[in-house]
Amino acid sequence: MKRSLPALIFLLFIYGAACGQASNNQSVITGADRMHVYLPLLKGKSVAIFANQTSLVNGTHLVDTLIKSGINVVKIFGPEHGFRGDADAGEKVNDAKDEKTGLPVISLYGAHKKPTADDLKNVDVLLFDIQDVGVRFYTFISSLQYYLEAALENHKPLMILDRPNPNGFYVDGPVLDTNFKSFVGMQPIPIVYGMTMGEYALMLTGENWLSAKANAINAYNVTTEPTADTPFHVTVIKCKNYDHKTKYILPVNPSPNLKEMQSIYLYPSTCFFEGTVMSEGRGTDKPFQVFGHPSLPNTLYAFTPKPNAGAKSSKCFYQQCYGWNLSGTNEEVLRNLNGRIQLKYFIEAYKLFPGKDTFFLKNNFINKLAGNDVFMQQIKQGRPEEEIRESWQPGLTAFKAIRKKYLLYDDFAPNP
Repeated sequence: MKRSLPALIFLLFIYGAACGQASNNQSVITGADRMHVYLPLLKGKSVAIFANQTSLVNGTHLVDTLIKSGINVVKIFGPEHGFRGDADAGEKVNDAKDEKTGLPVISLYGAHKKPTADDLKNVDVLLFDIQDVGVRFYTFISSLQYYLEAALENHKPLMILDRPNPNGFYVDGPVLDTNFKSFVGMQPIPIVYGMTMGEYALMLTGENWLSAKANAINAYNVTTEPTADTPFHVTVIKCKNYDHKTKYILPVNPSPNLKEMQSIYLYPSTCFFEGTVMSEGRGTDKPFQVFGHPSLPNTLYAFTPKPNAGAKSSKCFYQQCYGWNLSGTNEEVLRNLNGRIQLKYFIEAYKLFPGKDTFFLKNNFINKLAGNDVFMQQIKQGRPEEEIRESWQPGLTAFKAIRKKYLLYDDFAPNP
């Protein structure tokens, strides 16, 4: 059957069983695991895959699994950190050839971030399978947007294999002012937006947040049946047994400096330090769990960052830093965060830092992370945490109303 979805390109939902709260990963079935659903739609097609080291099916990489299943995989696209996930944050990644399969790997974090028409020649279907962490400045959602735009603009079907959001159980932070749009924040969403990649793709299309050409294609009539020749469609293969109350433990590190779940939970709060001269723990075994600077009082927690596989270069290397250590068990970290971004450490670090004029990086990267130029001024003026948080509320209320329209899974709490 056919129906018109005004301003919304069809997203095909493969519905699973009722999604109850999962207490561990064993009950969650990712979109990639549901091969019986999507393999028939790939048979006989030339497939390009946007993937990295998290793209696993029962412990085997999706690319290898598809090839073994007889799918004609013709090329791979890779995000920030590369297809194998071993490049530093922000490090340019070049095109290459995958040693194991011999397939060409086109970097979408190198010469260009969006697939070109030439990149998509001889490709019938685009596949997307990457584990996200649900934080605005984590760049995989920006890569998803460009990949989605390229699919629509070039009339290529796109299939998103959805995965749980490990920070999908709350929404918090300032909503981005699009005057501060960048690759670490492209849309008016809060820092923690509480959506899976599939849900976020639904919102991108539904709110017309794509390129003008891609948005224009959104107005086409689309089918609600999963046929291989449906034009201009995006298919989301849902997770089963997942909802937004689930505390999903990632089976694979999503990037070199998110080595533990504690870092993933703390990342929305401590990544603000990337906009300052302080170390955010890169070059230690606890990035985003420890942070500090040589200029802070030496009575605080001491650590010395050094180059390692996940941080070949960063701030304060070989210098003894003083600051905080927020590490602990998953439960302890979650309890201390209390379901929201914590600003008290950032506020206290600024108060204790002796050279206030040198605390923030001169390139004002903090404004890209915060998504506005207000946050830095609030910190400089000594505004209390609750006052800063209160300034976020109008934007959060508006965003929650938008978010609610695109959820594929039961929410953690009723939205206004």
